[in-house]
Amino acid sequence: MATAAAHDLPFDPERTTLYSPAELYAGLGGGYPATPDARVYAWDQGDRARERTLAAALHDHGIDDALEAYVAGRRIAGVMGAHAVPRGSTDYATAARLGHALGAAFTVATGGGPGAMEAANLGAYVPDHLDDALAELAACPGYDDVTAWARSGLAVVERVEGRENLGVPTWFYGHEPPNVFATSIAKYFHNAVREDVLLRICNAGIVFLPGSAGTVQEVFQDACENYYAAADDVAPMVLLGVEHWTQRLPVAPLLQALARESRMIVHVTDDVDEAVALLGA
Repeated sequence: MATAAAHDLPFDPERTTLYSPAELYAGLGGGYPATPDARVYAWDQGDRARERTLAAALHDHGIDDALEAYVAGRRIAGVMGAHAVPRGSTDYATAARLGHALGAAFTVATGGGPGAMEAANLGAYVPDHLDDALAELAACPGYDDVTAWARSGLAVVERVEGRENLGVPTWFYGHEPPNVFATSIAKYFHNAVREDVLLRICNAGIVFLPGSAGTVQEVFQDACENYYAAADDVAPMVLLGVEHWTQRLPVAPLLQALARESRMIVHVTDDVDEAVALLGA
């Protein structure tokens, strides 16, 4: 198209399919800056000329269509949580075990980034020997060096015949690289669109792991959708981490008050198996 020719776009604005980790990380041997994912993020930091914003919007429209086709007929269980959770930590292992248990019954969807999101995608992806994968990844705990972080994840992917699962990241937070354990990746330019879409597709419900402002935003955005939803469209909200959600960031009492006057379904628990069962697995 003319827009692509004029600006030498590092992406296809007329894309009709979701991404794969191999596609976003192609060329990683030359370092992360050489990959399509990094080059698109660098492009997105440029000026907001009309042709550029139109190209990004057209791309996201195509991702919308591809994602709609992907989720059709699937039971999608969402896992939301903090991007800064390091590999090797207890919180990372908890998120991975949650994703693993949910992955046996649902297609797991996350925000597609690092931290708890990566852990849940990892757990959903790895059908067995999850502890071995966790131990291997702990040697590279963070993504301060994205090249090393992605390579260590891809080493696990290359050895494992994994289960299908979904990541929905955004170049708006391009400093948070997409994790490699989501087999299908719906990556958006516009974060507001991405947030709405991610919450809406999770028809089996969402488990919210301990997080801060971003996770709290997702909690209340999902709460609003469930509060006004038709009876058949209400999906359970499970807050995993009683102390976090009742004391540190006490959103649970407010959600439970809203639930008493609506069809909302809100649970608070410390138990991963209970969280999975509350989504109907």
